[in-house]
Amino acid sequence: MATFLASIIILIIGYFTYGKIVEKIFGPTDKRDTPANSINDGVDYVPMHKQRNAMIQLLNIAGTGPIFGPIMGALYGPVAFLWIVIGSIFAGAVHDYLTGMISIRNNGAHIPELAGKFLGKFSRHLVNAFSLLLLVLVGTVFITTPASLIDILLDGKVAFGVILGAIFLYYFLSTILPVNQIIGRIYPVLGAILLIGTVSIGISLVFSDYTIPELTLQNLHPENLPVFPLLFFTITCGALSGFHATQSPIISRTTQKESQGRYIFYGMMIAEGIIAMIWAAAAMSIFDGRTLSEVIATGTASAAVNEISVTLLGAIAGTVAVLGVIVLPITSGDTAFRAARSIVADYIGLGQKKVFNRLIIALPLFAIGYILTNIDFNILWRYFSWANQATSVIALWIATMYLIVKGKNYLISLIPAIFMTYMVFVYILNAKIGFNLDLNLSFIVGIFLTAGLVYLFFNKAGKNKAGKIEVDMIDAAS
Repeated sequence: MATFLASIIILIIGYFTYGKIVEKIFGPTDKRDTPANSINDGVDYVPMHKQRNAMIQLLNIAGTGPIFGPIMGALYGPVAFLWIVIGSIFAGAVHDYLTGMISIRNNGAHIPELAGKFLGKFSRHLVNAFSLLLLVLVGTVFITTPASLIDILLDGKVAFGVILGAIFLYYFLSTILPVNQIIGRIYPVLGAILLIGTVSIGISLVFSDYTIPELTLQNLHPENLPVFPLLFFTITCGALSGFHATQSPIISRTTQKESQGRYIFYGMMIAEGIIAMIWAAAAMSIFDGRTLSEVIATGTASAAVNEISVTLLGAIAGTVAVLGVIVLPITSGDTAFRAARSIVADYIGLGQKKVFNRLIIALPLFAIGYILTNIDFNILWRYFSWANQATSVIALWIATMYLIVKGKNYLISLIPAIFMTYMVFVYILNAKIGFNLDLNLSFIVGIFLTAGLVYLFFNKAGKNKAGKIEVDMIDAAS
């Protein structure tokens, strides 16, 4: 109990302390006009209120990550709490704030465009392909997971294909219509359902007869899977997630003032960390490792979500909590496809004011998503996890380059960038979906690969500083 409560308190303190430090280093100013105001096209660039933007950002970035990930991460035991707290404050929130603010300074640019500007032209093409792969995988994963939860709630009384079709239709409309027509209107309501359900789970857990385990560094995974690097690819959205770098530009195009950035980007990542803590603690308290593993194996994490909710809140209130969980993937899946449409449009230079231009990009993306729904969820999740964290690494390196060229303290993004780069290399070297090398050998090779990448990065940074690249497309107002 003490570890759980202390973790929640530390996350909140982190927003008011380290979040303020990060904000001061970046240096937001309301003298600059944001792209929401300067471009305002009525489709993607639309100024919206801070609170509305914050709720949309939270729902965009959350998905099933801060629930499914922590539930699966609970298999490792309370060591997962450490990654959620440290990762959220010093990596995830920094990642989200810097990518969101740099996007604002560059007319709402998405990560491929920023990669091309700060890391080189080849990076733009590579990151464009990588981002689209990630977004389509996310969109697909976030179709199947809410569908499985709805199927559980309805006890199979509605055909699974009908549920999938309904979610597809909603995603399609959210991708095509202006951001303020569906997303801007219903997200505050959906966000309220999420927060009520999650807070109810947390309060019920604290006052229940279940014992929340205290911190231990011992690896409690029933199959003895290694904490390094697997934990960092199991709990992603609840600590650090590259998917967020694809979502923040959506809100960078609707943010009214730069000063709102810490609340919208840094703050909502901290909120996501709190959500992750609640679900990880609930999973560790209600299940032992072996039972939790079996539940996940038989019904994915959806089954664990349902059992936790009903156990702590009862049938009726538990259903409300599950509805809150259903909201998360749906409100990330729709913006995943929306971001994919926007990235393709920016890449090929196709304006999005006309509905036809949106359709010719969106339809092929949804066709690919439909095909992917026929692939086993666990396979999709493994590829998603690696692609997700590889994208977070790219975003952190972009942020580091920006801070270097601006002459600011770049350690805030460099340290998490180096750490996660190493984890990404080790994971792909060791994983069966990668090179399937021995773990110890992967640790050694990963060091050399990471060192080589750091060398190339600082070599590029030196050239960028010498060339004095224009890091901000939006100039300060006179």
